[in-house]
Amino acid sequence: MGIDYYETLEINRKATDAEIKKAYRRLALKFHPRSNREPGSAERFCQLGEAYEVLSDPRKKATYDKFGEEGLKGGIPPEFGSGGAWSSKYAYHGNPDKTFRQFFGGDNPFADFFTNDIPLQFGGLQPGVVKTQDSPIERDLHLSLDDLFHGCTKKIKISRRIMNEDGYTSSIKDKILTIDVNPGWKEGTRIIFPREGDQGPNSIPADIVLIVRQKSHPLFVRQDNDLIYKAQISLEMALTGFPVAVETLDGRLLSIPINDIVHPTYKKVVAREGMPLSQDPSQRGNLIITFDIQFPEKLSAEKKQLIKQALK
Repeated sequence: MGIDYYETLEINRKATDAEIKKAYRRLALKFHPRSNREPGSAERFCQLGEAYEVLSDPRKKATYDKFGEEGLKGGIPPEFGSGGAWSSKYAYHGNPDKTFRQFFGGDNPFADFFTNDIPLQFGGLQPGVVKTQDSPIERDLHLSLDDLFHGCTKKIKISRRIMNEDGYTSSIKDKILTIDVNPGWKEGTRIIFPREGDQGPNSIPADIVLIVRQKSHPLFVRQDNDLIYKAQISLEMALTGFPVAVETLDGRLLSIPINDIVHPTYKKVVAREGMPLSQDPSQRGNLIITFDIQFPEKLSAEKKQLIKQALK
């Protein structure tokens, strides 16, 4: 009776490729001579290497499933060789360490491999690899002033490399990251999504860091928690007084009387009409109104005389 590769790997004949890899992964670590000194472990380790090499190769597996070990190792008639069957005689190379290294991608997988099935307690084994985390991946998150005033929820899609179930191959998967923007966040605020970068067998995934970048606004310029609004006025208005109408970010219309003489550096401060404070959104910065005084391009002699008399 020939070797039962499925029994060797402790799986059934309907096992998927991922299940085959998972079984070899678990048993190879369990029976590796470096971690198991019991009699027969080296022989079992060699059997595992041969079983995995056959069952992980679709052509060898197809031949074995149909013709058994005899057909696999003795060869099969040419008429059965079509359709992907392995028609040549198969012989295991006899080096289970080679199979082991090819599977794990290195000489010392014990240093960074973890499994729930086997406690990794190898007497005297010195770890050869220390996992380090990849550098953070920084991306800009562009938000409008309205987003930062009211707060909002943003969703972005990222594509990241994910390790497959077998533990050594990977694939690209999309993921949606959700950002709850708090009222009052400032330019440069950093939102960190820990370990959402690409996964790798020997490294800790990088953090993804989103950095708030504020878009320009047609009416307001932000200065810390204050909002700056520039009003264009005539020289007459600057000297005689006027009301300024300002539509706020929350949709209210403020009418602010200006009764002082407006000079080029004059500013009108309206308390608590600025941005909400991120640590306490019930508190607000100020609205600061600055003025751009439009001077007349020319004056008649009569108007000049009238101005002179008025300013005496």
